[in-house]
Amino acid sequence: MIKRKIKKEIIEHLDKDEMTIIIGARQVGKTTLLKEILDELKNEKHKVLFLNLDVDSDARYFETQEMLLKKISLEIGDRGYVFIDEIQRLTNAGLFLKGLYDRDLNYKFVITGSGSIELKEKIHESLAGRKRMIEMQPVSFMEFVNYKTEYKYEDRIDTFFEVEREKTNGFLNEYLNFGGYPRIITEPVVKEKQFLMEDIFKSYIEKDLVYLMGIERPDIFRLLIQILAAQTGTLLNFSELAKHAGLSVPTLKKYLWYAEKTFCIQYVSPFYTNSLKEITKSPIYYFTDIGLRNFALGQMGNLIIPNQFGFVFQNFIFNSLKFKALKENLNVHFWRTKDKAEVDFVLSNHQTRIPVEVKYGNIKRTTVSRSFRSFIEKYQPAEAWFISRNFEAREKINNTIVKFIPFYKI
Repeated sequence: MIKRKIKKEIIEHLDKDEMTIIIGARQVGKTTLLKEILDELKNEKHKVLFLNLDVDSDARYFETQEMLLKKISLEIGDRGYVFIDEIQRLTNAGLFLKGLYDRDLNYKFVITGSGSIELKEKIHESLAGRKRMIEMQPVSFMEFVNYKTEYKYEDRIDTFFEVEREKTNGFLNEYLNFGGYPRIITEPVVKEKQFLMEDIFKSYIEKDLVYLMGIERPDIFRLLIQILAAQTGTLLNFSELAKHAGLSVPTLKKYLWYAEKTFCIQYVSPFYTNSLKEITKSPIYYFTDIGLRNFALGQMGNLIIPNQFGFVFQNFIFNSLKFKALKENLNVHFWRTKDKAEVDFVLSNHQTRIPVEVKYGNIKRTTVSRSFRSFIEKYQPAEAWFISRNFEAREKINNTIVKFIPFYKI
């Protein structure tokens, strides 16, 4: 079993009246975690009920709120924990759950869902003030390493990274090849990992996009994902992408919106203060799971030489920065100018601007690119980060402290 850090946040919310809603991509481990928590509650002698809307015999209880409440009362009485899995299967889920919450019942509802616009939009609106939305990501690198080392260094994992650099780099390359889906991580045979990822990708397209979204051309959507995978970390030209995918620009943007709302890709907008000199419209996309990105290109498990890892490592660092930014009330952007100066990422809010450069290759001295220096001279941030695999140092450029940071320290 892979221990998930998010479990603590979910358990701490169990004693709150709000509904706990866990969202995230298909197959990131929501159901497994839900059942793990449910079993612990059972062991503590709490009354619990688990219902899965993917199972027809459970789904029939959701025809009306009254029918569901009768089922709950039958199984656990007038107080307890109710776990509902795959809520996106329920039509008008937001209003249905709102009606349950507003009855002021003595039930704590813990709910999961994946890949539905209903979850991201309508439930958010219908349950305003009535829910905590917790987004579950694929297994993080730290969770991955703890699992691979059988939790021997769980309480001193940072020391492990510093002392065991060769092993850390080996784990990093494995993670950059296969990503963070739990089923992929726990499967030891590479060929089976390929079959599992095909199943995950096919399930995502058939269940989330065709069944829930009504997409009529899943083959075109699959092609679009392949093209996006090849352009990870690069500026996107909507007209050119639409032409390559055989779509109109409006349909392309709709498909991209679907892919983002179903947790497949993440949109990154540019950072700018001068619209005449800096690029303000073209976005960049990264994948929520880098294993899926590699699979779409036929590269999963086939990344070997250093120059194959560049954009994959950049995607990996983006995912780490995005998580950090959410916790610290920061936004993640990128920076490009019309003179072709560029910085991979900018962490920013009203008070903070931190440029971030990412490099997979071996760094042995404190050198920065002309573009990175250009951003520092233009915006004079208090600090700037240069993230690589192992190198750690500090340098001062004007009044800016440039921190050279090993990836595991962010």
